[in-house]
Amino acid sequence: MVEILRKTEQIGNQHPSIARMALGATLICMLAGAGCNVERRRSDAELGLNPQQAAGRRIYDHECDRCHEPYSTRGKKGPGLKGMYKTEYLSKSGLPANDEQVGDIVRYGRNTMPGFGQVLSPQQIRDLLAYLHTL
Repeated sequence: MVEILRKTEQIGNQHPSIARMALGATLICMLAGAGCNVERRRSDAELGLNPQQAAGRRIYDHECDRCHEPYSTRGKKGPGLKGMYKTEYLSKSGLPANDEQVGDIVRYGRNTMPGFGQVLSPQQIRDLLAYLHTL
């Protein structure tokens, strides 16, 4: 950072407007990074996913990620799913946190969540559930 400021000062002596833009861009980058707790997306291998779980992750990415955070309890449109199988009951509905209940929610929907029983095959739902167990 100090090196960036030194270079900016050198440029600023000759081109003040360019120096101001460079400093502004540097500050924006620093602030954006400081308030952000987003981790780099880990690969299937880094997560230790087996082939079924990896297939479920692809389904999750395509169908679920727009509404549910996988590795956070913070929600988007729907609840975050981190650790959902590590509790006895699902956080929003109070239903048991098991494959039967979660599978039914995926198939038929619940509240504002649409059902995916007409979109996903039974095997795809099993793959998705296998992935959800890794969260």
